[in-house]
Amino acid sequence: MTESVVSARHLGKTIQDRVILHDISLDLPPGNVVGVLGKNGAGKTTLLETLLGFSRPTTGSSALFGEDSFTLPAAIKRRIGFVPQQDELVSTLTGGQQLSLTAALHRRWNRPLIAGLCAAWEVPTARRIQALSPGERQKLSTLLALGHEPELLILDEPASSLDPIARRQFLQQILEIASAQTRTILFSTHIVSDLERVANRIWIVRDGTLAWQGDLDALKESVVRLNIHGRTALPEHLDIPDIVSCRADGARATVVVSGWDDSQARDITQRLDADVEVESLSLEDIFVELHR
Repeated sequence: MTESVVSARHLGKTIQDRVILHDISLDLPPGNVVGVLGKNGAGKTTLLETLLGFSRPTTGSSALFGEDSFTLPAAIKRRIGFVPQQDELVSTLTGGQQLSLTAALHRRWNRPLIAGLCAAWEVPTARRIQALSPGERQKLSTLLALGHEPELLILDEPASSLDPIARRQFLQQILEIASAQTRTILFSTHIVSDLERVANRIWIVRDGTLAWQGDLDALKESVVRLNIHGRTALPEHLDIPDIVSCRADGARATVVVSGWDDSQARDITQRLDADVEVESLSLEDIFVELHR
């Protein structure tokens, strides 16, 4: 059985009587690119930081490569790269000096890879970090996390300061670097289009809980919009399982459901004496519907 790269059991985190995370359980095998999606304040950053062992959970437990997150041995830490939402760069150093300092702390460092990415991403390594733009600082932080070629790469809003074109190029190159089937990426963002472009699995964090975890394709198949056109006025209660949202007016209704199965269409058609059109949704549409 393949060992989970990341796992959690009934993970919870409370800060000053405020519940940030509640009863999160998950298992993530290697080789996946996971998009961690949620509104600002939903708990994404707290989830990543707790999984990394930066703070002890209030309830439950989490593990990386089978080791408790809060007591990770050095050998496991060397297998992890992390890009925080707020960088921890030394402002008085140049970008090149920061890269050299970090490289010296690792047993191995892929200098050709980092040199190539510095050029491709146009990172001004001769300039002091305090003079870099937010986007340049984000790129530099990512280089620091990539140089030792980690098996697990965790990025918390790594491209939020980039323009759309630069963000697309940046994410594509990250994916190319992480294309090895043994490498795993957790990528947190509130920019839904980024995840749809790069992730094969999705975690949706809503109010501190994991509202969805699974394959992106499965999510798109599970949450659909039903356009219902009745031959007469529809009943007040449509009696359709797992309704996420419903807008009805006379003989017409627009219903978003989760857990959809195509076999349900025939039952709805016969029971409501209506035509039912099943409409697939984009990830952004699904995200909006799940947060209404």
